[in-house]
Amino acid sequence: YTKQKPKKVTQKLGLKRFDQEGRILQIEYSDFILINLYFPHGGRQKENLNYKLECYNYLFNLLKKKGGKNIILVGDFNIAHTEIDLARPKSNQNNIMFTLKEKQQLDKLIKLGFSDTFRNFNENKINNYTWWPYSFNARERNLGWRIDYIFTSKKVTSRLKNAFILNKVKGSDHCPVGIKWNRRPYQ
Repeated sequence: YTKQKPKKVTQKLGLKRFDQEGRILQIEYSDFILINLYFPHGGRQKENLNYKLECYNYLFNLLKKKGGKNIILVGDFNIAHTEIDLARPKSNQNNIMFTLKEKQQLDKLIKLGFSDTFRNFNENKINNYTWWPYSFNARERNLGWRIDYIFTSKKVTSRLKNAFILNKVKGSDHCPVGIKWNRRPYQ
């Protein structure tokens, strides 16, 4: 459901397995495109990590095709980008969701001109997570990971007013993330 009817809604990235798993929703409006993604975890097996990295490559190709458009990327990226994005970086250095290969995917996204909206407003703020394992009372102890993001293209980034994590909202092992922005028509 959307308050304003979109021009187009697509549920494909172009990678058959990813699309069959229902991991993407693209909603196009006249002035911006919202892309909601749920990336694979990566699992413990190498082929699962390779699948995850392949999904990122398909995303980068999609973004290059849409070059110059106003884009908001939101979802579960299943990667903690930097050490301040998880409670225990040292003990997770080579674990899935924090491997060098995975972190490099978010580096590539930033090199494509996208901004991590939360870090735009909270550059060095620690202990802000979006996911907590169900085990070990992780949420109560705030032993979490920031793996849910909103990335925006340059023009959208210039209109941001705030970016936030609603970590008090429960109901899942994840919590919502959001932005406030000035959505006046783009020139």
